[in-house]
Amino acid sequence: MTTQRLRIVPSQFAVEHLPNSTFPEDDEWIALVRAPEGLTAIREAPAWAEGEIWKGFYGDAAHSLNQPGMLAAVIGPLAECGIPVFVASTYHADLVLVPAHRLDEATDALRDAGHRIAE
Repeated sequence: MTTQRLRIVPSQFAVEHLPNSTFPEDDEWIALVRAPEGLTAIREAPAWAEGEIWKGFYGDAAHSLNQPGMLAAVIGPLAECGIPVFVASTYHADLVLVPAHRLDEATDALRDAGHRIAE
């Protein structure tokens, strides 16, 4: 298995589905995915936000797009613990979001799998 150095992103996030949009009306988004059923937007959530809040892990070192197993090495241990994820991949690394209330459990699972976590 590929172990990685991950950091916990200090922000908290909201994931939104915008069924009738092709682009958000503002530029307050972190990542966008356009699909036939609409637009998915990941936004930084304010401290007072309601609804599902997510925290993120992001790789500390860029990896090649041809390097297999990088994402699987992170989401596998989380899946084994029953922790849901939402993922947005970049050219350099993957942003793996977990429900904020399960961040400590996710951190433990990733450390147990050999990953190094920086906070």
